Amino acid sequence: MSTDLESRIRRLEDRTEISETVIRYATAIDRADWALYESCFTETVHIDFSEAGMPAADFPRAVFAGFAAQGLGGFTARQHLSPNHLVTFDAEDPDRAVCESYMYAQHYLEGAEGGDFFLMRGSYTNHMLRTAEGWRITRLIQHLSWSEGNLTLPDQARA
Repeated sequence: MSTDLESRIRRLEDRTEISETVIRYATAIDRADWALYESCFTETVHIDFSEAGMPAADFPRAVFAGFAAQGLGGFTARQHLSPNHLVTFDAEDPDRAVCESYMYAQHYLEGAEGGDFFLMRGSYTNHMLRTAEGWRITRLIQHLSWSEGNLTLPDQARA
């Protein structure tokens, strides 16, 4: 650990910005602010939601944001909580870090057949990169622990 005050302050600022980017990701989904959502990622982002059935792949960030808008925009309401951020900086590259965070993703679709609530619980591994625009997610891995509620709700929301 550096004893240089300027370096220590910079590290604290970096941690805050990384955490805010991860929180912005969740908040953007809930607000259906797809431009804000897109701004959380590097130009090309690796997404691995394979535990939820979506194979891992690289996407241009605008394409992935559009995919999220299509898949999540149909819900009446969404609430994504992202607590317990653990930031680890790359020892070799000060412009890279990993932020592990919990995932509590609630989805509500009023009047849905089979029930109007769907919940996913798990965590994310957010690989972060410092860019000219600030810290951005360059690789996102979703770890699904369990789901409950109406498991058909995502398909109904897309329709």
